[in-house]
Amino acid sequence: MNTLPDLNLRHLEAVSAAGRLGSISKAAQAMNLSQPAITQAVAKLESQLDHALLDRQPAGVTFTRAGALLAERTDRALAYITRGGQSVRRAARLPPLPHIGRRITFGHLRTLTTVDQAGSFALASTITGLSEPALHRSARDLEQLLGLLLLVRQGRTVQPTPAASVLLRHARLALAELQSGLDELAALRVEGAGRVTVGTLPMAQAILLPRALSRFSALYPTAQISVVEGPYSDLLASLRSGQVDLLIGALRDPAPTRDITQEALFADDPVIVARAGHPLAGAPLDMAQLLDFPWIVATATAPVRRRWEAMFEGRGLPLPARRIETNSIVISRGLLLDDDWLTLMSRDQFAFERRSGLLTEIADDGMPAHRRIGITTRADWHPTHLQAEFARTFRDVTAEWSSGNPMAGKPFRYA
Repeated sequence: MNTLPDLNLRHLEAVSAAGRLGSISKAAQAMNLSQPAITQAVAKLESQLDHALLDRQPAGVTFTRAGALLAERTDRALAYITRGGQSVRRAARLPPLPHIGRRITFGHLRTLTTVDQAGSFALASTITGLSEPALHRSARDLEQLLGLLLLVRQGRTVQPTPAASVLLRHARLALAELQSGLDELAALRVEGAGRVTVGTLPMAQAILLPRALSRFSALYPTAQISVVEGPYSDLLASLRSGQVDLLIGALRDPAPTRDITQEALFADDPVIVARAGHPLAGAPLDMAQLLDFPWIVATATAPVRRRWEAMFEGRGLPLPARRIETNSIVISRGLLLDDDWLTLMSRDQFAFERRSGLLTEIADDGMPAHRRIGITTRADWHPTHLQAEFARTFRDVTAEWSSGNPMAGKPFRYA
């Protein structure tokens, strides 16, 4: 979120209040400021963003298109800030602070998130261009405001306290809203301007996601698209804090938290995969034979790992002793091509190796339950037009893949 300009949250709130109330004077009264102060705040923000935000008429003011977009994002950002500040005080059994959303500044948010990202005030200074003393003052000011310790030194690094971790998630969500607002203003001038950050799990990386990315990039050549790979737990944390817009891959059952929404797009049955020429390839399979070969298995929290265990346990067989745990498709492919390793893998994940004659499907796993593949988002996510279009593009690609490829997974339908 360091691409954000140095915004003044009070100026943003002034625009939102004036447009919502239809009057500079009413906004001044609501914010306990003078009319000239509100007028000056609006003018400064319009100059900074190079957009007219309010349409001034003798009867009052109304939002321009840019103003309405920015005000909606501002209100959502301030709500996150208020919720975060009050929640950490409530957890510490401290009384609520009136108008806490107006007391926490953009500088406070920038300091907290950047120091946490950098792990030190020195590196945060390099990232922000602000002096270390200025960052220290900002952090102390926020701690004094909330009445809580937020950052503590551990060895050579600075770490967030539990209270800071809660506040950080809300701070990043607020900054994500503001970034979305600026992206929407940019899209008013250049169609398709803005950014999309996609978190991806291994399932979608071979064909589906690249196909969606290629199609989307052709439709919106000015869009900034970032793809983030990683373990599910890391991607989920990034999603919940607004650093990732949507997460693509295998869904969890049950959902790990109540603040996310999982949209199943198709069902995928993993199959047993090995190198071409494997001793089990092309021959009738006795499941007990699978114990004679080494296995590549997903880590314990992955749905396909539970499926692998059930494949043996459901038949009264022990789990193979020789195995390597990894969620890396690159490492899995390397092991499969090197020796007689076996693994459970989606057909999409080894489609190219199958076509090249390098890997082959030994058998399906014989399990009746389908693994659901789809999109995970925050329950309260309010996507920009660009982000919504990417999600739509990925839905289209998966629908085409499921219906037009006999080796693909099946479209998922809820019972």
